[in-house]
Amino acid sequence: MLLRDEVEMLRRVPIFSRIAPAKLKLLAFTSDRMTYKVGQNLFHQGDVGDAAYVILSGTADIIVASPAGEIKVADVEPNAIVGEIAILCDVSRTATVRATSPLEVLRISKEHFLKLLSDFPEMAVEIMRVLADRLNHTTAELIAARAPKQPQMAQ
Repeated sequence: MLLRDEVEMLRRVPIFSRIAPAKLKLLAFTSDRMTYKVGQNLFHQGDVGDAAYVILSGTADIIVASPAGEIKVADVEPNAIVGEIAILCDVSRTATVRATSPLEVLRISKEHFLKLLSDFPEMAVEIMRVLADRLNHTTAELIAARAPKQPQMAQ
């Protein structure tokens, strides 16, 4: 894939949409393009958060470990970003991300990701929107899971 193709793909990612093409070219140049096969993990829950990943093509599941086993909490598609929470909160990975199709990603190091945030405050606002949307979705799922089940009416 050519650098200009990577820049075009980055422009489709909402958090990067307002960043100048020259900066996106630098980001693409300083990032690593990686591929994963079905079933391979980008990272594991508990790992050190050393990078964020932009999904260029393919899909993946976000999985958390629980006493009952693995639970799929979400799936990701092209133009999504994963792994940013560990960087932003300076914590270990909160979930495992596993490829569900051949996956192509751009791996952005923690250093470059944080530099982008300081250079582009509007990017930080977009990340807050993404994280707030995820939190809203998770909260709705928790409420639905905890709601008492309605008994079936006999007919």
